[in-house]
Amino acid sequence: MKQYDMNDDVTRRQVFWLLQRLTSYTLWERKRDAWEAFTRAYETAIRTWPKSQPEQMEADKLPRIYDVLSLYNKGLEDLAKGNRIVWNFGQALYEAERSAATIQSNFYRDPEYWERGMQLQPYPPKVEALNQLMIAAQYQGDQAPLEIDYGASHLGAQWSSPGLLLNPDAYDYGFFVLPYPVFPEPLPEVPEPGDVIIQSGESVPVDGIWEPVDVRQDRLLGIIPFGEKVMANNGCFNYLVKGVKAPRITGQYNEATSRTEQVETHWQLLWEDRRYKDGTLPDESQYFLQAQASRPVDATSNPGEVSTGERCPVSGLWAAKEYDVAPVRVLAGSTMPDLLVRDNLGERKVHWVTWRLIKAD
Repeated sequence: MKQYDMNDDVTRRQVFWLLQRLTSYTLWERKRDAWEAFTRAYETAIRTWPKSQPEQMEADKLPRIYDVLSLYNKGLEDLAKGNRIVWNFGQALYEAERSAATIQSNFYRDPEYWERGMQLQPYPPKVEALNQLMIAAQYQGDQAPLEIDYGASHLGAQWSSPGLLLNPDAYDYGFFVLPYPVFPEPLPEVPEPGDVIIQSGESVPVDGIWEPVDVRQDRLLGIIPFGEKVMANNGCFNYLVKGVKAPRITGQYNEATSRTEQVETHWQLLWEDRRYKDGTLPDESQYFLQAQASRPVDATSNPGEVSTGERCPVSGLWAAKEYDVAPVRVLAGSTMPDLLVRDNLGERKVHWVTWRLIKAD
């Protein structure tokens, strides 16, 4: 997974904007609307698909699918009032997400296509049509506000690094790809942090976006406390709901225990979320901008060729010169990838290649 620097201004702005988007009423309303469309279509399939058809959907899933829809409706009603407890254990939107994930992992249990919660190959067309309706209710990172079980020592914050939010590869799940968000231009600035600082395990005092930081006490000449606390970024921003225990973050890999340890940190408040508490829903259309339509590359405006490791100048499809492989989609500003190519012995080895733009976004 590509690494991103949380001290980089663009990275900070993108993560901050994404967390606001992922915790917006409008995004969760869209999730609910998509799930409702899936629910209606699933019920229609149960009632109308002919019994002679080889692929069939399980009728006993329908009540649970409707339960998820009811949870979304209840959660949105509370969220519209600024009540974000809906993302905590046992609350409506938390339970809706967990139940929806279970339904998705057990969606079509024909042994030719599924085994122990894993999809093995593409679903039949009619099943896949239903599956796509279900996937439309999913956004990359939509678990951002869900409560973390602090008592589970192996669990840390939702995001210890921003790669799963920013790297386009993280949106590709093999049998489906979630849409990558379109960032506004310019991206809003990240606000200056306030004075509210808590530690892992302490109760979060307000809803909002928090930054993990290292806090140390400066000492004058190493002897007298100077009195000024110095903050240094210690990982990815996270959205934390009031009343939950501030999580740990993922630390370094421990070779002795063969596991990645979860470590305690300090959290500094960047932005208090006061949306919807006055009973109004603001315009949130900036969270759902549309990407420009694809266009053929004009030879006169072709940005030329770039190599592995260089910054991508234009979002679009790029083809590797001198290699007969499928083009890859790369976003502007991302690092151009390398290529795994089989050698004469059939082993896949990394090659640095030259990329040529064939279709801009």
